[in-house]
Amino acid sequence: MSDQLTVEEFTGKFATDLAAVLHGATVVVGDKLGLYRAMADLGPATPAEVATAAGCDERYVQEWLNAQAASEYCHYDPATGRYHLDATQRACLADEADPAFLTGGMSVASSIHKDEEKVGAAFRTGAGVGWHEHHDDLFTGTERFFRPGYVANLTTSWIPALEGVEAKLQAGARIADVGCGHGASSVLLGGAYPASTVAGFDYHKPSIDVARKRAADAGVADRVTFDAASAADFPGEGYDLVCIFDALHDMGDPVGALRHIRSALDEDGTLLLVEPNAADRVEDNIHLVGRIFYSASTFICTPGSRDQGGADAACLGAQAGEARLRDVAKAAGFTRFRRATETPFNLVFELRP
Repeated sequence: MSDQLTVEEFTGKFATDLAAVLHGATVVVGDKLGLYRAMADLGPATPAEVATAAGCDERYVQEWLNAQAASEYCHYDPATGRYHLDATQRACLADEADPAFLTGGMSVASSIHKDEEKVGAAFRTGAGVGWHEHHDDLFTGTERFFRPGYVANLTTSWIPALEGVEAKLQAGARIADVGCGHGASSVLLGGAYPASTVAGFDYHKPSIDVARKRAADAGVADRVTFDAASAADFPGEGYDLVCIFDALHDMGDPVGALRHIRSALDEDGTLLLVEPNAADRVEDNIHLVGRIFYSASTFICTPGSRDQGGADAACLGAQAGEARLRDVAKAAGFTRFRRATETPFNLVFELRP
């Protein structure tokens, strides 16, 4: 027999998680329909006013607003019947230009639920599920969730933490962004270092098409280009900087990918490797960040690696840890591996040939 107090404690935990999962769907809908943006523009507003601004049905919006208030994603004033976002909620939920913007992460979670049957089948067979096989919410969500972190850190702390790299980029250097997705990091680099050129590569052709549009819209297409290619065969050599952002652990053969990158680097070149923040032991990753990354890795990263490498895939997972990453770099022939800096969500490494 289970202890009643223990059951009640676990039930409370489960109810909290159930509420979060159900509420996550309302965040995705509110984001896609422009409800958060309408609230940010309106200030304190009635359901009718929010519905009109977003072009939605009032009764649906009323229920959605109540869900936001119950989850503390907005404020409700019973005296006036109005709802509003405070400054923090506006930044995190409605302003994509703010480094605090978080809403894209819920689209990533949404994609996981939409792909549950596909990944569940792979559990039984051991087959992979490629990045390209996921719902489009994963691609757009990844771009929108990761971009604020790049805005906040890439040129302000990550690049400056690398020995001698910032000066090279300011003077004019050749950069490759491997596994670039929709090109958020590539476009930021091109904007920050106009004397340099950036070549973004990703094996997912639809993402490359989006990345080209992003570069054009940002006015950097003259120096930021994109092509469909994998980490193991992207073209070019003599790069001063190669970047991999949260992608090495997804690869079926990360050693082979790093070997190719090493061969593409200038003899004094640098690999900027950004990976999820993780300790080397499972027991040291049993916390909120580990919970997020292990769950995402179960549905995205591990199946993606298996898709590329079959039964021999490395399947590093999103919580690989520094020791395993160092071993991969060493096996690929890199002689220097240094943790340059970190954030609560990322480890940032500098690798040299």
